Amino acid sequence: MLVLTRKVGETIWIDEEIEIVITEVKGDQVKVGIRAPRHVDIIRGELRKDISDSNTEAVVKDLSLFDKLK
Repeated sequence: MLVLTRKVGETIWIDEEIEIVITEVKGDQVKVGIRAPRHVDIIRGELRKDISDSNTEAVVKDLSLFDKLK
């Protein structure tokens, strides 16, 4: 993991397409802006975990329905 220190208004680039901008720092919160092409999916970490958990739950339900059909 790369750890960087940035001030408000400073940026971080990922490859040639993605720019991360520090827009505000207030207490222990940091607001981050992200400029990226539309084809790049951007999602908060906690939502990614929720989606993964939901997908796992759906597969388990599907398997239990499949077992009932046997």
